[in-house]
Amino acid sequence: MRIDKYLWAVRYYKSRNAASTACRKGYVQLGGQNAKPSREVYLSDKISVRRQQLTIEIYVLDIPKSRVGAKLVTQYCKDITPKEALDLKHAVDENQRLSRVKGAGRPSKKDRRDLEDFLDNDA
Repeated sequence: MRIDKYLWAVRYYKSRNAASTACRKGYVQLGGQNAKPSREVYLSDKISVRRQQLTIEIYVLDIPKSRVGAKLVTQYCKDITPKEALDLKHAVDENQRLSRVKGAGRPSKKDRRDLEDFLDNDA
């Protein structure tokens, strides 16, 4: 099976076009080398996918015939991403979330609701 079709079938990308684009841009590696969208995937291959500043590593367990449901993804691939990489990504996300100065920039949905409640109670 083609690597772009495999990544789409195991739900790492929403469309085959997105998976093909990621392959062409060099975000997908198979065996340590950049993979073209037409590269074949075989059992026990290791795929690295770069998404949102995190390199996800996937071990191919089986090849699906077509796109599978979210509950069945674990039958076809195993996520072998190092725990340190996941912890680092969570730390960066938390730091970015906390670094926003309250009241600076565009209000969040929660800020807007709080403001509406305050104005409604005032009237």
